[in-house]
Amino acid sequence: MSSSVFLLLGFSFTVANIPWLSERFFIVFPVPFGDKKRSWMRLLEWLVFAGFALLFAQGLEQKTIGSVHTQDWEFYAIFLSLFVVFAFPSFIYRHLILPLLQRKSL
Repeated sequence: MSSSVFLLLGFSFTVANIPWLSERFFIVFPVPFGDKKRSWMRLLEWLVFAGFALLFAQGLEQKTIGSVHTQDWEFYAIFLSLFVVFAFPSFIYRHLILPLLQRKSL
């Protein structure tokens, strides 16, 4: 059971950080509107990956327990809050550290 929890946390942490670390749309597609991803594209990616993490969690729960428990709104509010915290390192890198590094190299 604990290995499933660590697998879910690792997967969620990874997919929460992908939109801010990758310059490709959903990892595989080139950016449709120019050469750089815009903020709304990153947020859209982040929400879709949050949905993937929820589906992965439900699949894992089905596999380990045998059924999926119904959840109220509090579960989803806590999940989104945790997903925001998971995305924080790459968000800080993209918007605070990377501009400083680019300015320093010029």
